[in-house]
Amino acid sequence: VVRAEEEAARAFGAGPGAVRFISGTWSPHVELERRLAAFHGREAAMIFSSAYATMMGILPPLITDETAVISDELNHNCIINAVRLARPKEKYVYSHLGMAELENCLATAAKNCRRAIVVTDGIFSMRGDNAPLGEIRTLARRFDDAFEEGVLAIADDSHGVGAIGETGRGTEEYDGAKPVDLLVATLGKALGVNGGYVVGSRTILDYLREKAPFYIYSNPITPSEAAAAAKALDILDSPEGATLLRHLREMTARFEAGLGKLGLETIPGEHPVVPLMVRNTQRTAALVRYLRAHGVLATAITYPVVPRGEEEIRFQISANHTAADIDEVLDVLAGAPKAG
Repeated sequence: VVRAEEEAARAFGAGPGAVRFISGTWSPHVELERRLAAFHGREAAMIFSSAYATMMGILPPLITDETAVISDELNHNCIINAVRLARPKEKYVYSHLGMAELENCLATAAKNCRRAIVVTDGIFSMRGDNAPLGEIRTLARRFDDAFEEGVLAIADDSHGVGAIGETGRGTEEYDGAKPVDLLVATLGKALGVNGGYVVGSRTILDYLREKAPFYIYSNPITPSEAAAAAKALDILDSPEGATLLRHLREMTARFEAGLGKLGLETIPGEHPVVPLMVRNTQRTAALVRYLRAHGVLATAITYPVVPRGEEEIRFQISANHTAADIDEVLDVLAGAPKAG
C-alpha cells in the first residue's frame, strides 16, 4: 500500500491540483471509483475527501421541501448534521433498530410527503451492533408506491466495510441483504488510507456529481491516496484478505469471551468494535486511566457523547492483534479496580 502511494506520488505529484470537474480528476481516481463500484456490485462510485464529507455532500441534494427523512436515533453525527443542513419537510427519529417504529414513520410520512429517505448507520460505531439492512430495504420497497417519488434507503457503513461480512463487504453481506440504494463508506478505517465514497446507481450518482457541493467545490483525495486505497482494496478482496478477516473474527471472539469470563458487560457481535459497558462517567474515566497506565489504548465514551447510564470503553480489535495481545489486555482488566 505504501509502495503504491509512493509510486503514484512520483507519477502524479503530491496533490490533485484542482477540484474534480476542472483538472483534479486523475487516472487513479477513476480507477478507484471503478473498483469500488465493482467491489460492492454497484453501477458507479464517487469518492470524496472523507466519509463525513460524503454524507454531507449527498443527503442535501436528495432532500427537497417535500421529503421526509427517517433516521435511527444512534446514527452518526454526519447524518444528523446533513439532515439539519437539508431541512426536510418532515423528520422522524426512530428508536435504535426499531423496525416497527420505522414502519409507522413511513406510514405517517406518506400522508404529507412526496419522497422519503430512510438513513442509517450500517455498524453503529459506539456499540458495534448492526442495522438490519435487509428489513430496512424491504420496508423501503414496500412503501415505494405510497410516495410519489418513492423511498430511498441509504446506509453509512464506514465501520462495516473491510471489517465484517465473509469477504469484508460490510453490513449488507453480513446481514444477507440486497443492496440499499446508496451505500456510503470510508477509505480511512479498514482500508487504512484517507477519503470517503458512495456507491449506487449511475443515474443517482450522475445527478450527485452535478449537485453535491462537497464534491464539486472541494479538492478530492490525492492521486497517490487513491492508488493506495485501490491497492488496499485489492488486498482485502484476495486470499490474503480472507485470512486477515478470519483472524480478525477469531481475535474479536476471543476478546468478547474473555470479557464474559471476567463478568464484564459487553454487547455481543462479530464486529471488532467491542464496547465494555461501564455505565458511569467517573468509573469509565478511572478505568481508562488505569488501562493506559498499563499500556492499553482504550477510548472512554461518556456523556454527552452517549446518554447517562450508557457510558462505555470502546475497544477496537485489529487483524494485527495476536492471541497474546488479547490475553494481555484481559489480564490487565482482571486486575482493574471496579472494572465495570
